Amino acid sequence: MGTRLSDCRLFFREFLTNYRTTGAVLPSGRLLAKALARFVGQVANLPKGQPAVPQTEFRRILEVGPGTGAVTRQIVAALRPQDCLDLVELNESFVTCLRRRFESDPAFQPAASRARVLHCPVEQLQGTTYHVIISGLPLNNFAVHEVEQILAVFRCLLEPGGTLSFFEYMAIRRLKSLVSGRAERTRLGGIGAVLGRLLAEHEIHRDWIWPNVPPAWVHHVRLS
Repeated sequence: MGTRLSDCRLFFREFLTNYRTTGAVLPSGRLLAKALARFVGQVANLPKGQPAVPQTEFRRILEVGPGTGAVTRQIVAALRPQDCLDLVELNESFVTCLRRRFESDPAFQPAASRARVLHCPVEQLQGTTYHVIISGLPLNNFAVHEVEQILAVFRCLLEPGGTLSFFEYMAIRRLKSLVSGRAERTRLGGIGAVLGRLLAEHEIHRDWIWPNVPPAWVHHVRLS
């Protein structure tokens, strides 16, 4: 309970000072975090002609925007012994929190030797691809071209047959549009169009997390 309260305080403080990249008042709830980690423990269904990944072979997992580690906790619990995990986080306070978690939190320590906390934007990752990508980035806070760029980066980083999972709060763009000016409505509409095309073409599963605050959808897509 103490850890959760501490995380909430840190998250709320960073929300006030870095709203655009934090994007939420509280860390992800347990059900939302569990849904985001749905495909961590599963072997991807690869496209026809691609060799299957054996259960004994290690897989690379990437979490983008892990914050204080609410989703990371579920990812670590689902990791197989041979899997490895990279976490990419821009916020220095969250980076410090995450590194401390892997050093001293019993739930995180089993994966400490196979996990890296990287203090950089996801665009700087090079030379590595991943079988599962989980994103906590607040896409609705960004410009349309930034959302397109992030999705292009994910496409480059994802292994063939790999899964990208991300969430958005239910009806958030519609609600924001009701109280926004023309420029903001245009931006939100553009993001909706970009994500709509992605989901129409590539979504393989959707989780509806009603108990989350606020309620959220978790989208799972395969880009190839």
